[in-house]
Amino acid sequence: MNLDKALADITAIRTQMARGAEFRGYGPATVAATGCVALLAAIAQALFLPDPAANVLAYLALWIATAAISVVLIGIEMGSRSRRIHSGLADEMIWAATGQFIPAGVAGALLTFVLFRVAPQSLWMVPGLWQIIFSLGFFASCRSLPRPLYAVGVWYLAAGLTSFAIAGETGAFSPWVMGIPFGLGQLLMAAILYLSSGESDAET
Repeated sequence: MNLDKALADITAIRTQMARGAEFRGYGPATVAATGCVALLAAIAQALFLPDPAANVLAYLALWIATAAISVVLIGIEMGSRSRRIHSGLADEMIWAATGQFIPAGVAGALLTFVLFRVAPQSLWMVPGLWQIIFSLGFFASCRSLPRPLYAVGVWYLAAGLTSFAIAGETGAFSPWVMGIPFGLGQLLMAAILYLSSGESDAET
């Protein structure tokens, strides 16, 4: 029992240390690449899906695939970069930085599924909802990140509200309503990470 208590205390100490340290597992180059992926997806939609409102399933498939690619790219680099920079605390640091974001991501996925199944006429809200949910998840995880990254959360919140205010039902499926907020948002995040870390792209 004493051994179990000691192990539990060590785990608690490591978790507390991870929460109090600044997470540096996000690489500027990879984050910027995800912004470019979003912009390329918008171009692909404009070229090959001229009427997304008539083919919402293809529209959702395109953007879900784009999100999945971005998550995989960031996840792969996060794992290797965290182990290089944070060493023995890598796992705790990754969880501290991303654990708060996961519920928002799951909520966004489930909300999209429910709308698709029971209220397809409301799917025009998806771009704005994704951006607002992303902003809330980002704000929740920001306590482990460089403080200037709060600006990224503000960007996504403002973009989501603007999507509702400007696009409405008629323009919500425009490729740029999804591509520009996520593309520029990720590029903004990459720029802040680069300036905060002082590292060059070659070092990331």
